Amino acid sequence: MDFVNVTLSALRIPDPLTVLFVAIGLGLVIFFHELGHFLVAKWCGVYVERFSIGFGAPILSWKWGETEYALGWLPFGGYVKMLGQDDMDPAQMTDDHVAENPRSYTAKNVPQRMAIISAGVIMNIITGTLFFVLVFTWGIMKVDRVAGYVQVGMPAWRNGIRSGDTITSINGGAVDDFDDITRRTTLSRGPIHITGHHEDGQTFDMTLTPEISGIRKIIGIGPAHSLTVIEPTDQAGITPTVPGTAAATADIKFGDKITAVSGQTVKDAQELLSVLNKKAGDAVDFEITRLDSDQKPKTLSVTVPAEPFVELGVKMGMGKIVAMRKDSIAEKAGLKAGDRIAKVNGQDVGVDLDPFRLTETFSKNAGQPVTVTVRRETEGEPETLELTMVPEDRGAWSEPPIAEFSPISIPSIGVAYHLVPTVLSVTEGSPAAEKVNPRDTIISMKLIPEPGAPKDSLGDQPQSILIGEKNWAYAFWMLQEYGRTRSVQLTVKPATADPEHTVDITPAPSKDWYLPTTRGIRFSVLETLRKADSIPQAAAMGVRYTINSVEDIYLTLRGLFTRDISPKGLSGPIGIAKLAYTFASVGLTHFVLFLGIISINLAVINFLPIPVLDGGHMVFLLWEGLSRKKPSEAVVATATYCGLAFVLGLFVFVIYLDIFVSKI
Repeated sequence: MDFVNVTLSALRIPDPLTVLFVAIGLGLVIFFHELGHFLVAKWCGVYVERFSIGFGAPILSWKWGETEYALGWLPFGGYVKMLGQDDMDPAQMTDDHVAENPRSYTAKNVPQRMAIISAGVIMNIITGTLFFVLVFTWGIMKVDRVAGYVQVGMPAWRNGIRSGDTITSINGGAVDDFDDITRRTTLSRGPIHITGHHEDGQTFDMTLTPEISGIRKIIGIGPAHSLTVIEPTDQAGITPTVPGTAAATADIKFGDKITAVSGQTVKDAQELLSVLNKKAGDAVDFEITRLDSDQKPKTLSVTVPAEPFVELGVKMGMGKIVAMRKDSIAEKAGLKAGDRIAKVNGQDVGVDLDPFRLTETFSKNAGQPVTVTVRRETEGEPETLELTMVPEDRGAWSEPPIAEFSPISIPSIGVAYHLVPTVLSVTEGSPAAEKVNPRDTIISMKLIPEPGAPKDSLGDQPQSILIGEKNWAYAFWMLQEYGRTRSVQLTVKPATADPEHTVDITPAPSKDWYLPTTRGIRFSVLETLRKADSIPQAAAMGVRYTINSVEDIYLTLRGLFTRDISPKGLSGPIGIAKLAYTFASVGLTHFVLFLGIISINLAVINFLPIPVLDGGHMVFLLWEGLSRKKPSEAVVATATYCGLAFVLGLFVFVIYLDIFVSKI
């Protein structure tokens, strides 16, 4: 009996043609597996009673020759019922009377039965490889291996990886696209060895240790963006620009491509951000290439005004340095994690300088000596040190805190710090004035949709952010993303004996502080075409992808046993069906790639040494071949029922994960 976790019963999809497409595709994977068993069984002269796709009572069946062909109503797999081999009646495999029939499965010698049992797995390996060969013959767009967002304080950031860097290998294995980075990181044990090159062409070679975030290991990088505006999607609230931003009223369309900014040509997202950073307070002219109704490119210029920060009017306390970049300006100057920056060039941080804007102070002094006064805790009295450093020319907000619990980065010197959630001061006449007081502690922030405001990517739901000791930077950055169409509700704990309470605030745009970002334009992820130049090359790429897929599955199983990988990441029938639909919605090539991956998974999982699966049968055959005798009926029956109970229990478990457990 062969199990594959596929079903469409719990999937609600508005497009019936895509659902049918998915059902046929997944059905083919099962069909090819069972076809392998069937053909070899016939070749060995075994009487095949039934060939079924799906379990349970047949909803459709017919007889051709001596075999009944059926389509079962439970689309969880399939089976080939042979005389002398029935997982529901394991006694047949040890019945001497059945074995006397020369056409029974048990009458065949061990090598023949091994060939029959392994044929399904071999067929899936072959068809999976062929699926991959087709994909690389046609060509497929994959997310490029270039780092876009580098999460502040995470292993990649600490070891010097920056936006625009290209990763070429991990642990000696070539990295062809961003999926390779994700899977090699997730499936790793201990430190990983990474090579690549920075945007300026300088190579790097480093060893770092991934950290667990949620249910998987990460090094803290995200894919780079292109210069092309996103394409339309079915998701509600997704527009070419973020609602309420400077670009929202500009003539920016889906699929537009930026080629220059105010006369300065840009070749990638990093160059674009560099230009926008220097022109943060100015209106800029985007030179755009757009396809007309005849699909012919035309060039036009679109002016987008400056994008002010959205503010509440509160200044928070300066926290300690929590992360440092290896070999950074700050590290070389003697700054250490745990230090607190007290002054910069004689100006008090928290009084003269807003701790949140400290990164801008250093960026404005790039190339010039800066005196930093630091307070360092020691076993005795705290020390006050004066350090001198020369900041690099790096954008102040080139490493924004867009992930939960991210500290604020000062890219020009390579340090990161948290803000204390205690209010230092409140700006007179600001949105928070008379609602929040100095020394109040901010407990949480809720972003609430304004009535009549355009929908954003969060839809109609409020977004709550727990601040704690480490999350004000993220909350403030979320305010920049959604604060133009949402009001804010802060939960505040007063410094006095007054009880904790909430205050409603309408954020206001700053009059002199501007975001050095894309001004609200949503860009698509940077992709690369993976396409073979010839059939032999496509075959080589397909075989390599197959080998990598098999290796990944075994590494996943190892990670589950060693607890390096959370079982929450497993997908059952519902999850696989959703994934299948997603891939099919993208296009035929991506769906064929998915079918290849499912084929390899089916092959490997079915060959695990678990009774009722092909691998379990192979264990019995190995025993028989070595001992020259069949295992007893009691052993076979007990093992089979235990295996069946395990598989059914696992099936229920992964369905539970699909329904109730987040995969993030």
